[in-house]
Amino acid sequence: MIVLRVIVNALIMAAEFAAVAAVAWVGWQYPNAFAAATGVIAFCLGIYLHYEHLKYEYPFYFEGSRPPLLFVLRLIALGDSIIGAMVAALVALLTFSGTDDDRRFIVAICFAVAVYAGTSLLRRLSISLGAKQARWGFFRLALPLGLVFSTGVALAASLGHVKTASLSDIGRQLVFDLPAKPSIEQISDLLFNLKQYIDSVIAALLANLMPIEWAQVLSLVVSVNVFTGFIVAIYALMIAEAVRSGERRATF
Repeated sequence: MIVLRVIVNALIMAAEFAAVAAVAWVGWQYPNAFAAATGVIAFCLGIYLHYEHLKYEYPFYFEGSRPPLLFVLRLIALGDSIIGAMVAALVALLTFSGTDDDRRFIVAICFAVAVYAGTSLLRRLSISLGAKQARWGFFRLALPLGLVFSTGVALAASLGHVKTASLSDIGRQLVFDLPAKPSIEQISDLLFNLKQYIDSVIAALLANLMPIEWAQVLSLVVSVNVFTGFIVAIYALMIAEAVRSGERRATF
């Protein structure tokens, strides 16, 4: 029985690794399809979770334990879900699209690491505290997982795997390399270079106000890359839900 449990747990863990790798691979190879799928998933999750969240929030803001007009909350949840889906699709597209395949590959690795960190944390919260993974993942983990992703990209940049463009490089790309009607890939490359440059400028400014080690840490918090945490959290909660479901069914 113990041997069987170990084998089943190992298979579940392997399936978790495979799911994380598959999500990152799809984003790397098919950024347009990945962005569309991310938008649809964000909408489907949001329209349910935002509504449930609003029902719990209502007594905090208004008198009475139950809102009299539930359809108003549904409309608000619908609006939040539409906006969230559009933002998720755009962030996913800008994260993975581009013409620099090496940079996109590194980004995919950082994305996979952040997703796995999210699934591991959600699984531990579920086991130890009985946390509801979908709600925690959707409303609470976007920022910390964005920090994980931002840290991974910054580490890759410090090791030379991701190039940090100078202002002159960005200007040359904007003036000479960018056509009148740029493609999504070209826009994504420009925005990535721009945000990497902005992050380096912020770190340099903060270094004048505090020790450089603290400046580097704080620059990760205000990095544009943190926004990617929203889509990281979406896939982390989906995989975590599947893993916990498998573990419950495999209970001996």
